Amino acid sequence: MKQRKAGKAEQRVLKTLERVFSKAGRGSRSEARRWIGEGRVRVNGVTVRSPDHWIDLERDHITLDGKPVTAQRGVYVLLYKPKGYLTTYKDPEGRPTVFDLVQDAGGWLAPVGRLDLDTSGLLLLTNDTAFADHVTSPEHLVPKTYQVKTATLLSEEQLERLRGGVELHDGPTRPATVRRVRDSARHTVIEMVLTEGRNRQVRRMVEAAGSHVLKLVRTAIGPLGIGELGIGRWRHLTDEEIAALGGRRRTAATSNTSEGRPGAKSRSRACNKGRAWKS
Repeated sequence: MKQRKAGKAEQRVLKTLERVFSKAGRGSRSEARRWIGEGRVRVNGVTVRSPDHWIDLERDHITLDGKPVTAQRGVYVLLYKPKGYLTTYKDPEGRPTVFDLVQDAGGWLAPVGRLDLDTSGLLLLTNDTAFADHVTSPEHLVPKTYQVKTATLLSEEQLERLRGGVELHDGPTRPATVRRVRDSARHTVIEMVLTEGRNRQVRRMVEAAGSHVLKLVRTAIGPLGIGELGIGRWRHLTDEEIAALGGRRRTAATSNTSEGRPGAKSRSRACNKGRAWKS
């Protein structure tokens, strides 16, 4: 019996105080650090000013301005990001960000992965950090589909290099699914499906194969495609779509430690498969 109790104790979920807020879907870690520094946060009735203070999610009671910090209902948004928007909350240079497009989505949101300034396409945003971790983790092999217009015509040999994985400065990439969509006089359009999401990975892979990217659109995340979603527009995910990505909708009534944890893979049909753009 003593061994079992010790085992349970070891399994307790510990988080730093600043991370409790993002886990609960209440705000970003930078916002949490500000609240904590202002003395607005208490743990078990005692004001704590260190964002690195360790919290036992099953035992400790945290309040902000005297109100309990409880998990918020999960918000899951699919955005068709336009080119020229940053996947960040604020930009020192005042450039537009994806948060300018989802102001009415409800509550604090964080992007699930990133798309660079010159890339358009599907982007997930959520306040459910467990769901976000599941979708972005390379262990779960959630595929991301891209359509790529290259600066040159690509040979079959170059496509095979991309399919087999290429060597980048941060290590070799995983094998990718690569399909030639069409060729023009000077350019090739390909579809690439990746199960990892390194910084500017598609662009770097194409450069390693001897060309470079002129246009890049993410057309699908797992089974979720662009469908009829207009560029710059967003919509909420359905329960079926959340399940298809390996998660379940988090409800405010569930405790912090259990909600939003991804479950088994869904047997749902692929939802709203992506349409191709015209070059």
